[in-house]
Amino acid sequence: MNPTIELLKSHRSIRKFQDRRIPRDLFEELIRAGQSAATSSHVQAYSVIQVINPKNREALAELSGGQRYVAECSDFLVFCADMKRATDAAERAGAEVVRGMTEQLLVASIDAALVAQNVATAAESAGLGLCYIGGIRNNPAEVSELLRLPEHVYPVFGMCLGYPDQDPEVKPRLPMASILKKDYYQDSQDTELVAEFDATMRTYYQLRTGGTKDTNWSEQLKPLFSTKLRPHMRDFLRGRGFEMK
Repeated sequence: MNPTIELLKSHRSIRKFQDRRIPRDLFEELIRAGQSAATSSHVQAYSVIQVINPKNREALAELSGGQRYVAECSDFLVFCADMKRATDAAERAGAEVVRGMTEQLLVASIDAALVAQNVATAAESAGLGLCYIGGIRNNPAEVSELLRLPEHVYPVFGMCLGYPDQDPEVKPRLPMASILKKDYYQDSQDTELVAEFDATMRTYYQLRTGGTKDTNWSEQLKPLFSTKLRPHMRDFLRGRGFEMK
């Protein structure tokens, strides 16, 4: 298998980092690699906030749910869906711009995810570790105020970057047969495949924690679809100008 595919298959989330800074020339190369990601119609509807101020890093760690590695990693980035720059440019060029469309929200969110994944792959290729921080959306209004985000820009997620100070195992993924559909969406085997994956994940958690964590994939999903729903996001997005028209 070629090295790029092996690198992609070896991804782990890193939450413990060495007290060591990423060289600035390497850091900038990571961002350039991110900019080379595919982008819808060349809109490039994203901005990346590098949070340097230690007090702001501490605040973001708490706003994200008390995740200390946000403050402790070498660099912390917030990837933002940004429709302001492109719509402003189109307006200056003479367009009668329509803002707040659902498609614009989707384009900007997808663009932000694509650029982030390029940064992630580039970082891992250089021996760095990373962890995505979806907890940024726990308190998106406060995060937006802290980062001084204008209308039509919202924080999608954060990313911790640094030199790993741990070596966790690669977490198993669902069987390919459960996610790769041929011609049509077919889920007749999904119940059986998920049950098999639950057994795999139970073993993974027990080995990883020395037997102290007895759970599986389906059990871990329960709060995501019952209590951890972030119902504030719809009103927040509309308040940022993403009216989803």
